[in-house]
Amino acid sequence: MKFFTAVWVVLCLSQLLIAQQKPAPPKSVTVPLVIDHNRVIIDVEVAAQNGTTQRVHAWVDNGDPDLLISRKMTNLAGLGGACGAQTCTATPPKQIMIGGMQISFDGVTEANVPIGPGANPPLADGLDADITIPSTVLRHYDILIDYPGRKFTIGAPGSIHFLGTEAKVQINPENGLIQVPSKIANKKYNLALDLGSSISFLSEDLFSTLAAAHQDWPRMTGAVGSASMWGANEETKWQVMRIDRVQFGPLFLTDVPMVSLPKPTVDFFQKRAAMSTVGLIAASVLQNYRVGLDYKRSTVYFDIGRLFNFPDFDVIGLFLRPESDGRYTILGIADFDGKPSVPTGPDGVQEGDILVAINDIPVQGSTMGQVWSSLGGTPGQQRKLTIERAGKQFAVSATVQHFLAASTSEDEKKRKKK
Repeated sequence: MKFFTAVWVVLCLSQLLIAQQKPAPPKSVTVPLVIDHNRVIIDVEVAAQNGTTQRVHAWVDNGDPDLLISRKMTNLAGLGGACGAQTCTATPPKQIMIGGMQISFDGVTEANVPIGPGANPPLADGLDADITIPSTVLRHYDILIDYPGRKFTIGAPGSIHFLGTEAKVQINPENGLIQVPSKIANKKYNLALDLGSSISFLSEDLFSTLAAAHQDWPRMTGAVGSASMWGANEETKWQVMRIDRVQFGPLFLTDVPMVSLPKPTVDFFQKRAAMSTVGLIAASVLQNYRVGLDYKRSTVYFDIGRLFNFPDFDVIGLFLRPESDGRYTILGIADFDGKPSVPTGPDGVQEGDILVAINDIPVQGSTMGQVWSSLGGTPGQQRKLTIERAGKQFAVSATVQHFLAASTSEDEKKRKKK
């Protein structure tokens, strides 16, 4: 009997030692990120239905409460789903893994699956991601997005030591959407912090008022560069303007490019935010910062990491739409100084043409960020565009232009005012 008792004690002690040696789950993790068209993309691991763990790309989107997953993801993880006339839905995954840390999707009741041609349409055309990490998930954690260092950190509340200037913000507790107290033209407004958007937006009413009062602010019609969100047809008619000065919480942002946002869309945003708002500030103007999101304390941190002017609008003036097969359709040409910025006509570019390559590098299968990076450069540089029309290919030489730039006379007027 004493022998068996001794054995039992030894086994208990062994189990206790094993339990003590087992590492505790991390309270926070840091992983590399990729910036693609100002969007944060990270690697995550998901449980596949065959019992393995698979790595996929995730889009970190704090500006959208809805979970999006690709058809590929639903098949990989066996999430099932159903489709109606316009949308498909699926069961959300219970969790994902980021850098060895389990991230719970508790409280997310439904995943939206984009409809598109083919067996496995992408999450979004021109985007290399199979799942989003929406605000409804992020709101349960501390988040730090280090744009200069290309790092993403997520942790339990209180686990991240935030640096920089802090701002008390308003957060919808139901979905995690963030509104930052702001000022434009010395008037107070709320602006959303949307790090999932490639460009900032402003309500058309305020946009029109500011445009009428400040004729010297640079503006253009149509979306090029970072203003090209998804390549929708309406983007060719978007009004874009540089707002001279925006106070966004503790930040004083200058020359902020913003797109006019129709009233129905503003109303939709206000309903989701559950408070008044006149638009949003996007990641495009925060690329020099480490942005910390402390949801528990309703606080956002901005820590300057570098000083650099990002030339988002030094590009070839094409309006582009990514297609589900990876190709890029040309929707139109942006004007520059009152003339088409790219050669047009039978020997030039026409609406409906396919952009095949840039400087002989094929664009099919590239992301929006990769294509716009190839179309960018120093104003005056030439780009060889390979165009396809009616099954035939030909080359067009186009010049990089400096869109949304104040004229020399306007710059001089500003200097004299100072």
